[in-house]
Amino acid sequence: MGSTVIAIPDGEAVAPVPKEKKRFRESLLLVVSFLREKKNKHDTKKLIHSIKVGIALVLVSLLYLLDPLYKQVGENAMWAIMTVVVIFEFFAGATLSKGLNRGLGTILGGGLGCLAAAFAQEVGGVGNAIVVGTSVFVFGAAATYSRLVPRIKKRYDYGVMIFILTFNLVVVSGIRAEEVLQLARERLTTIVLGFSVCIFTSLLVFPIWAGDELHDSVASKFEDLASSIEGCFEEYFRLVNEKENQPSFSFSRCKTVLHSKSKDESLVNFARWEPWHGKFGFSYPWARYLKIGENLRDVAATILSFKGCLQSDRQTSQTLRELIKEPCEEVGSSLAWTLRELGDSMKKMRRCQTVTSIMPKLKSMRQELSLVMSPSTLGLLENGDGLEIASFLFTLTVMVDKVEELTKEVEELGELAHFHV
Repeated sequence: MGSTVIAIPDGEAVAPVPKEKKRFRESLLLVVSFLREKKNKHDTKKLIHSIKVGIALVLVSLLYLLDPLYKQVGENAMWAIMTVVVIFEFFAGATLSKGLNRGLGTILGGGLGCLAAAFAQEVGGVGNAIVVGTSVFVFGAAATYSRLVPRIKKRYDYGVMIFILTFNLVVVSGIRAEEVLQLARERLTTIVLGFSVCIFTSLLVFPIWAGDELHDSVASKFEDLASSIEGCFEEYFRLVNEKENQPSFSFSRCKTVLHSKSKDESLVNFARWEPWHGKFGFSYPWARYLKIGENLRDVAATILSFKGCLQSDRQTSQTLRELIKEPCEEVGSSLAWTLRELGDSMKKMRRCQTVTSIMPKLKSMRQELSLVMSPSTLGLLENGDGLEIASFLFTLTVMVDKVEELTKEVEELGELAHFHV
């Protein structure tokens, strides 16, 4: 069979890629590589956690598999397995928190339950049922009410729940006081064994610390906000394309920071339970991270308020924006630099030279914005244009104030946590 040769004509010269598209592609590649790196790192942690849980389950299963151990604990070995399944959490601090809560709840609930059961046996007859019912009502109601107290619910909710469960199981068991004490002792022993296996595996085998996660998470938010500021300003002052009504800039990073409150509170709660490790000693000021997180969310909310300027139906012409472009871009780049400097100082745990560098910079930003917002400048604009630009400048001024508050919080954290100079 003959073959047909198809001639391919020389292609025309490829048009050069515009600088804006090239810059967008480079930014997109950086974001994708960053997300891929974070995903791989998190997947590795999840794999380590899964392996650790498997190891802990194998260790407690030896209570069933080895005859000498089984003769000591018998069927109560199931409580050790249940303890591992229930309290083994992703972070070491969460495991320690749940384990201590379960232990304290079991001891208090079992102890008070034994006393109530023994007293009911002494009373005997109808009084037995009255004592049991009254004790169940009083302790159950009091413990349930304590679970509704915010401070107790945040740190000890699981322990109070275990207290209620253990107390009721012991009191209404209906067996003799001697057997109650023996049963409580055997179950407590197996629970302690399960707790010990969890703590050993969680703290000594590639521990995943909530404190490290919280520290890195808060430090990374500074970079997210700095990038958002730069992208927002670039979008606002770019050439206006009449065919494009919606802005291409995404506020996803700001929204992520804005919705991080519950995660930060959980990590702080777990970190408080963790022992000394790495860079974090005893009585480390974890509460300061909540204050810094709150200030970061304020900055993120201020950046999101620029969305109204970007998506406004009545856009100011590019010529009018050029009047404020240079000073505003200078302020925006200074804010981004400040946030990166603060984030870097937190990440490396070094004192940030706020007095000599950042604070004077913020003061000069205010002076520049006050000159731009003067009536002589805004009076040259039409009413609608002046209002829109005044709104943009006012939001920018608010952002400078928020960053100044954030700078003070980071400086105070450095003093309390003894960051190196």
